[in-house]
Amino acid sequence: MGVGEAVRVDVLGPLRLSVDGGPVDVRGPKRRAVLALLALAQGRTVTVEQVVDALWPDDPPGSARATVHSHVSRLRADLGAAAPRLTTDEGGYRLRLDDDGLDLRRVRTLRDRARDLAPADPAAAAALLREARAAWRGPALADLVEVPPLRAAADAAAELWRDVTDGLAGALLAAGAAGEALGPATEAVEDDPLREPAVLLLVRALAATGQAPRALRTAREFRARLAEETGLDPSPALAALESDVAGGAAGPVPAPASTAPVHAVPATSSDLHGRDRELAATDRLLATERLVSVVGTGGVGKTRLARELARRRPDAATLMLAAVGDGAGIPDALAAALRLGSVTGDVLTACLDVLDASPRLLVLDNCEHLLDAVRDLVAGILERCPGVTLLTTSREPLGLAEEAVVRLAPLPDAAAVAVFLDRARRVRPDLAFSPDELREVAEIVRRLEGLPLAVELAAGRLSTFAPAALALRLDRALDLLGSRALHARHRTLRATVAWSYDLLGDEEQRLFRHLSAFADGVDLVAVEGVATALGLAGDAGDLLARLVDASMVEVASDPSGRPRYRLLETLRAFGRDRLVAAGEDDAADRHVVRWAVELAAWAERTALTAREAVVGPVLRRELGNLRAAWRLARTRGDLDAATAMAISLAEIAYWQDLREVSALSTELVDDPALAGHPREARVWGAASHDAYLRGDALGADRLARRGLACARAGDGEGRRACLSALADASLSRGAWADAVTHDVAALGLVDRPVPEPGVGALAALYGGDPGRARELIALLPAGDVPSLLGLAAYVTAEIDSVEGRTDAAEEGYLVGMDRARSVGSTFLEAIAAVGLASLRSRSGRIGAALVGYREVIDHWAAGGNWSHQWVTLRNLADLLRTLDDTATADLLDAAADRAPDAHDDPRGRGRVPPERAPDREQALVLARTAIARHLAGRDSAVHAG
Repeated sequence: MGVGEAVRVDVLGPLRLSVDGGPVDVRGPKRRAVLALLALAQGRTVTVEQVVDALWPDDPPGSARATVHSHVSRLRADLGAAAPRLTTDEGGYRLRLDDDGLDLRRVRTLRDRARDLAPADPAAAAALLREARAAWRGPALADLVEVPPLRAAADAAAELWRDVTDGLAGALLAAGAAGEALGPATEAVEDDPLREPAVLLLVRALAATGQAPRALRTAREFRARLAEETGLDPSPALAALESDVAGGAAGPVPAPASTAPVHAVPATSSDLHGRDRELAATDRLLATERLVSVVGTGGVGKTRLARELARRRPDAATLMLAAVGDGAGIPDALAAALRLGSVTGDVLTACLDVLDASPRLLVLDNCEHLLDAVRDLVAGILERCPGVTLLTTSREPLGLAEEAVVRLAPLPDAAAVAVFLDRARRVRPDLAFSPDELREVAEIVRRLEGLPLAVELAAGRLSTFAPAALALRLDRALDLLGSRALHARHRTLRATVAWSYDLLGDEEQRLFRHLSAFADGVDLVAVEGVATALGLAGDAGDLLARLVDASMVEVASDPSGRPRYRLLETLRAFGRDRLVAAGEDDAADRHVVRWAVELAAWAERTALTAREAVVGPVLRRELGNLRAAWRLARTRGDLDAATAMAISLAEIAYWQDLREVSALSTELVDDPALAGHPREARVWGAASHDAYLRGDALGADRLARRGLACARAGDGEGRRACLSALADASLSRGAWADAVTHDVAALGLVDRPVPEPGVGALAALYGGDPGRARELIALLPAGDVPSLLGLAAYVTAEIDSVEGRTDAAEEGYLVGMDRARSVGSTFLEAIAAVGLASLRSRSGRIGAALVGYREVIDHWAAGGNWSHQWVTLRNLADLLRTLDDTATADLLDAAADRAPDAHDDPRGRGRVPPERAPDREQALVLARTAIARHLAGRDSAVHAG
């Protein structure tokens, strides 16, 4: 039959096919793409529809299916005697390869074997990983990355290279071969200088080879680079390693498992006693299934199991749904989980694009209250993002055909006792149990039916009661259940929570109840605010500590390392019930809304000072609570609070690309109750800015004029907001004189730092009057506000660029980008980057310009900001014409001319008929391909020289 003929497909470089050891030339990009798709499916059937979607993602021709069949027939001819390996079945095609028939699979097998060997024999693990690294012949599928699923596979292969390289460095360190580890560790950092695990390995390798000063310098440079380019701080692991190196303690030891994937996964935490079987089963399913759901009763440990599985995968992202009140909030919450800093278009589409381009595990935690919306989201991800694996936790399955379900049962007695003892020792480290007391413990966990949350709550009470007394009080609580109609385990859990709650003091109970009103955890400042509002006599920190000790509140660290206090969803629901029973729910909701209004006011004040940099991280950290507070305000009809939140956050949302926040005002303008409100004009102005960011210049103009028409006498803030928005809208339409007039008029209406007349200065410049532009930018009241200083530097650079002062302009752009980056002003950083790329293009620094355009195009694409993307693509088109790539340039201009969200271009470039204009995704492919082609051409020319 010929099936025995050896077939190998190599994708870790340009696609390569060999049959029985001999190379086979597979001609044509589409036929090569079909072969890659079949090989990467690793024996699974690829449907005709999947192939069609991959080859023609936007507009497949009517002959698409026939063309696919033709490509498959020719592939069979290419396979020759091995053609029977390519079969047609179930509406698709399947290519059967041996275990070593795909280089990507061979590398993964080598990596996994190395992980198993590393703890006992790191030298053997290193040998396997060297063999794995040798499989790469260049970037994976470098000739086929224009096909979306293959681009995703190439990205996954790049991540695999990092995994293998990190693993090799870690194994060599563990084997005492630190000198050999320097090579792969250095390559890993060069590949991605902002990836902390790679930096930690390099620092260890340098220290272990006697280069402590260089190791410390590497750590410091990474810390500075991370702060400069992302505004983030490194994890505590870097500080600990620096301390070890400085003290001479960092020798040739393996990196932690989180930084060197080759090492065995550490033992699970005490939260997961007795879950080894479920962990292994779920892990196996995740390797073969696209959708796995962990289901079980409340408090059984679903979230902790999912958290442990996510911890094992460095590319995992987790969407915590407990803080999302309705399905409409899921896209923005997903964007936050994926760390999308700027999303100005369709938020869900932007998220799906990112997921499609970056294979990973996505965890959806606590789905039960949003089942319909989650089901739709998951179905969309399964269809659009073939590289994404989904892990959900819920009290019931989603009900999708693709779903594999893991039912999490309560713990067996022995594991439940282990959980109890572990928790007890955290409460009282000196605790020792007599044999009789251990029997009491066994009886307690039996009565609690092995529910981990119930067991932890009970163990937390050993600070007050001996096991016998604990058992007695617990028995009484459970006996009160009688014959309620609830499920037995729900009854047991609820009774345990109620029992633990009843053991709290009055003030502890009140604080717990009111903390349950916050949807997404709180920091200590918020806890103190709640305690003050309630008039609690006890110290808020002491009360909180007792709640943590009693397992009623969990403490964790936020991304900046600060403590954050959360209630598990089961406990939060219980607390909410008690709020209602006590008649305190209205007061608690009012406090949450008031907290959000005060936070927004703080953000507005602080964003106008030298401390501006602290605002963005706080708002991003509190987005879940702000989202919930906004919905509360709207549900309660609290227009005062809603308008205060929307307008206080509008300015900072504009500069920091907080799309979800900037859209609040747009929701408010549809509320009939807004008419006549004191803040009405400011809301219209903020909504106008939001429309401008979405590329709707006419809508922005209409909204701003509506706001001016309703502005009351003396409402300087309202008039200023509307005039500023009118200036933006006029600038986008090329109405230069109007933009100057509106921006100058806005400047004199308020006595505080504002970005006016920055837009007016740009309008004067683009209108041909650089002298007037310099006069206007000199009026900008920047003070010591970093973003306004960055704006002034950017506008001045634009003026210098027009006037031919290239060096001064470049310095100005870089200063503007640096100041913007220092405060997380991604919008300002991106528009300055466009100016810098254009300047370098005009001054002949083509390579640097192409790289700059590539980065900023990716930035706008990630956030869906198409109005500014079109400006960037038009500027790129100007550069491409100088490179004699006129055809691509004309297509990019045509795409922008056709786009409804592109700003008007007064140059009127229509060289391509509208019906031939590419759509936005095709335009991105054209731009990225052109950039890659010209960069490669320049590299080839340099090497040839």
